[in-house]
Amino acid sequence: MAKHLVVDPKKCVSCRTCELACSFGHHDVINPTLSRINVFHYEEDMISVPVVCMQCDEPSCAAVCPTGALHRNEDGVIEHDNSKCIKCKQCVSACPLGNISYSPKVQNVFKCDLCGGDPMCVKFCPSHAITFADTDFAPDKKQEAADKIKEAALQTREGE
Repeated sequence: MAKHLVVDPKKCVSCRTCELACSFGHHDVINPTLSRINVFHYEEDMISVPVVCMQCDEPSCAAVCPTGALHRNEDGVIEHDNSKCIKCKQCVSACPLGNISYSPKVQNVFKCDLCGGDPMCVKFCPSHAITFADTDFAPDKKQEAADKIKEAALQTREGE
């Protein structure tokens, strides 16, 4: 079983501390545009959802990379090797969840690397909406779980 970031939108308070901790942890600057996690606000449903790299079993980002800059390491984490990257940004377009970014400021492609096994977003999330836990999700189970979480969050909001 591998450890993954697990998100509970019912606990998210939209503070975006996860984005700030991530950008500071990787770039020594507080700048959400440099974060590897993004909080999406669904105003109509009145929920916020931190969106993270799912470490896909068959990552489309790695499949389209012409240089092999994206690869799975021995821990199962999809890593980005900047020394191999030609900054074509095909991986950015290929990610179905939009979890790979390119920043003109740092002139680099970046994605979640789970902070080497000690994710900053988890450490600093004040509501514990993000955890780092052992999971054994198959790709269809990931989507099923995401759908259930969103539905539960909507039901919780309707009951308030």
